[in-house]
Amino acid sequence: MDQTRRLFLGTAALGASGLVATGAKALEHDHGNPGDGGFGRQAVSLPPGAKVAYHDPNDVGAMPDFRFSLDGNRPKVTSGGWAKEATVHQFPISKGIAGVHMFLEPGASRELHWHAIAAEWAYVIDGRCQTVVLDPSGASEINNYEPGDLWYFPKGHGHSIQTIGDKPCHFILSFDNGAFSEHGTFSITDWIDVTPKDMLALEFGLTKEALDAFPKGETYIQAGPVVPASEALDAPWPKESTHKFRLLKDPRALREFEGGTFRLATVDEWPIQKTMSGGLMTIKPGQMRKLHWNVNANEWHYYLKGKGQVALFGSGGRGKVAEFKPGDVAYIPMGFGHAIRNIGDEDLEIVQTWDNGKFEEIDLDTWIKASPRYLLSNNFAGVPSDTITKLKQA
Repeated sequence: MDQTRRLFLGTAALGASGLVATGAKALEHDHGNPGDGGFGRQAVSLPPGAKVAYHDPNDVGAMPDFRFSLDGNRPKVTSGGWAKEATVHQFPISKGIAGVHMFLEPGASRELHWHAIAAEWAYVIDGRCQTVVLDPSGASEINNYEPGDLWYFPKGHGHSIQTIGDKPCHFILSFDNGAFSEHGTFSITDWIDVTPKDMLALEFGLTKEALDAFPKGETYIQAGPVVPASEALDAPWPKESTHKFRLLKDPRALREFEGGTFRLATVDEWPIQKTMSGGLMTIKPGQMRKLHWNVNANEWHYYLKGKGQVALFGSGGRGKVAEFKPGDVAYIPMGFGHAIRNIGDEDLEIVQTWDNGKFEEIDLDTWIKASPRYLLSNNFAGVPSDTITKLKQA
């Protein structure tokens, strides 16, 4: 061992023994120096600290805003309708999930397109529409939708949406990537516009002159003649729908809780939906979805009806409360505790999604009921025993 290394180790040992001696001296209670047996013969513990630990929220970081007005955002408007979005670019907390409110006039279509970075989940609010989806095997599926129905298209699968019937259709879209933007979809008209005409002529067996009639740029949502609902082809693949779920009509989706109902589709009820779960929560006036947290996913809300309040707990002494009205969205990061209360005089309806096909959550009251009384008495020191009893019975 060289002299430098010996010097370093000796200094480190001296420093460590000095720390031990200092600590022992602090704990020593007039019983002489600590010997080989530890910190003296009658070592004592440190004096008790504060009854409640102090948390400086700045040690963790300020609680971010978790409310955004989706319907107040600037729309992307074309001849057949519009779309408004909430992505991480406008709503910084929303890293895992992006959302869109889309409106299609009668006869209009959201052109053939795909998403390179996200799967698409949808809840139909009003009107009727039809989707066509193509998967990598070459299999296609055509489905017709009405209010309360869901669709799900895996990342990269080609699809389109068209209104059927003489009534407009609008729906909420949710994507399992907060960076997804409606301005970044891969649209077929956009692709054809930027591809050399000689290549397109080879692709489609057309003359270059015939290609002059194609749109210059992305049509996105295109106006068109009304498609009567009675004439709209409905051709699920192979024999029943893979990409469609009847949320309001499928009994497997219904979950009840004190104060409301929750209709939920997970990968267990809808196997194609591997990366997302979603549904519709209804809370009665004055009632609440109790304190809970999600174990494995971020949570996204679109407020469809009523007036709600969300209390969010972010650890480290951080908490934030916000109120929501129709058209607003909320984002709850994975693991953050929260509760949702109806503060209006009508039912509160919320479209909710999670960026995981498996839905997992833990309720605070379930945890408290499962804990021994002596643990709760210790945890909530100073709380009367009858209050502890009520906690376990609530």
